[in-house]
Parts: sequence; C-alpha cells; structure tokens
Amino acid sequence: MSYIHGYDPHTLREQVDPRQCQERLDEIGNQRSLPALLERVWLLKVLDRADEALVVSEQSVRVARMAGTRKDLLRARILHATVMQVRGAYTAAEQELTTCAEEAEGQGWSGIAAFAYQHRGKVAYDVGDYESARKDFKRALFLRQNAGATEDQLESTLLAIDAAERRRAAAAVAS
Repeated sequence: MSYIHGYDPHTLREQVDPRQCQERLDEIGNQRSLPALLERVWLLKVLDRADEALVVSEQSVRVARMAGTRKDLLRARILHATVMQVRGAYTAAEQELTTCAEEAEGQGWSGIAAFAYQHRGKVAYDVGDYESARKDFKRALFLRQNAGATEDQLESTLLAIDAAERRRAAAAVAS
C-alpha cells in the first residue's frame, strides 16, 4: 500500500493522509527490525516529526551497519540524509547523498543511486540551486529508467524536473 498520494508541485514534498500514516506508525510500534525502523523514519518525517525521525534514522543506520547489507546501509544513510534535509541541515544532507549516490553507482545499483540523486536534487531545490536540482533529477530519471522503475517513481522524477525548470526560468526572469 502506498501512503503517497502525490507530490506538492511547489515544495516537491510527499502528500500523504496523516491519519493513514499515524495508523501505520501505531501498527509498527517499537519493532526493531531494519525494515520497520526505516518505515518508522519515513512515517515520522512525513508527519513533520523530524526530531523523532532523526533519532530513529540514526538507530537505523547503526542497525544496518551491524546487521545489514551494503545496500541496506546505503538506504538507511539516504533516508537519514532526507531527515537532515527536512531539519535544514542542507550541507550535511548533500554531502551524505553525494557519497551514497557515488557508492551506489560504483556498485551498479541504479535504483539506489537514483534514490540518492532524487533526494540530492530536492536538497538543491530547497536551497534555490535549481540548475543543480534539475541535473540531479535528470540523472535520477536516467537511472530509474535503466533500473525499470515504476510509473509512480518516473512520474515523481518528471514532476521534479518540471518544477526545477519552472523555478530556474522564473529566477532567470527575476534577475
């Protein structure tokens, strides 16, 4: 079941039903498996509970480091970086996403690399660097297409490219 009902065309944030997300969060409870931790991080993040999401995301990175695969660790680190982004730590988020994207691409893990580039593009978008955002979104689209991503994933990336191009054009007109 997808909790994402769309994306805000201005902020690129996920649009969710808070009640549905809270119900799922309650179902998960305090489970400590890596998948449960990662899901809790995301749910807390989209429910605007960034401080709680940060604590759980740090825990998920530790669990992935101790008991997960390299792919698990990359996913946990990317999600942790998205929480840093929501909290306004853009430089730290960008650095972590860059490292994750490069490692995933070096290993040939296109889906994970695309996930990292998509979120690095969102960081650039948030700080007003629409050209970098657009480049990252286009890279994510290319990787997602090669990885056989779902229509929803491709659509979210196309929406992000369009938003970055509109903002970039508006910024050029304003200057």
